[in-house]
Amino acid sequence: MKNLKEEEINPLSSLDVWEDDVVNRYPDPESIATSKTTEEYRQYDDPKRDTVKEFYRLNHTYQTFDFVQEKRQDFLSFKRKEMSIWEAFDFLNQLVDDSDPDTDLDQFQHLLQTSEAIRADGHPDWMVLTGLMHDMGKVLCLFGEPQWAVVGDTFPVGCAYSDKIVYPEFFKANPDFSNPLYNTRLGVYTEGCGLRNVHISWGHDEYVYQMMKDYLPEPALYMLRYHSFYAWHREGEYSYLLDDHDREMLKWVKLFNPYDLYSKNPVPPNWPELRSYYEGIIAKYLPPTLKF
Repeated sequence: MKNLKEEEINPLSSLDVWEDDVVNRYPDPESIATSKTTEEYRQYDDPKRDTVKEFYRLNHTYQTFDFVQEKRQDFLSFKRKEMSIWEAFDFLNQLVDDSDPDTDLDQFQHLLQTSEAIRADGHPDWMVLTGLMHDMGKVLCLFGEPQWAVVGDTFPVGCAYSDKIVYPEFFKANPDFSNPLYNTRLGVYTEGCGLRNVHISWGHDEYVYQMMKDYLPEPALYMLRYHSFYAWHREGEYSYLLDDHDREMLKWVKLFNPYDLYSKNPVPPNWPELRSYYEGIIAKYLPPTLKF
């Protein structure tokens, strides 16, 4: 891949700007957004979201089938670091960015707020842990990955792009758009093959799924792997690639998503009171160290 300029690596002022755009596209009920209404979330001075548009131009241009295979081969070897969970959270906190208008809290506090919102609604402890871990894949930015290869709405590669994906017009610059191997309805796939057999654009969802796949139950793994696949779980696209298992798991992805988007609160969780609980569920489900 060509050498990228700084503005091609980091078109967004913050990784969270992408979630801002998602909130505006898919407003959700108020029950989770306890500190303010969903309309008050993610407000920026520039309503045109020019940086988001540029982000998706880059994302849709460079996320090819071959690009995804290269990233999977590179990062899914998990050879860069090995850390305890708590060291991993400290590492992730290096992504703190003052440009997020919703919170002054670090990445760990955002994850803790997500997991606490899930716990407050009485969901099982494995789902609480899923909330705590769901953005761990954003450490990819700390390994030098451009933002558009870390966050953003995800979509299948290797087949025709849905026009329900955000900014679909930018796919025309993607080499796969005109490649007859990849630009048909099914592309390299077969009818009803199941999402497990479909390659999704590269980012933090797939990375954290692969990291957690041996430790968490199947509904949790769907939450991690597909929570950014909005063309599927919000727009109902790609039904012809689904199998019955995907259709059964969809309810879990839909259940998880609002907790991620709307749980931010300016009041930080009381970590000293919560620590023993989280140490317990981490020890229950995860090994002492994780490979990155």
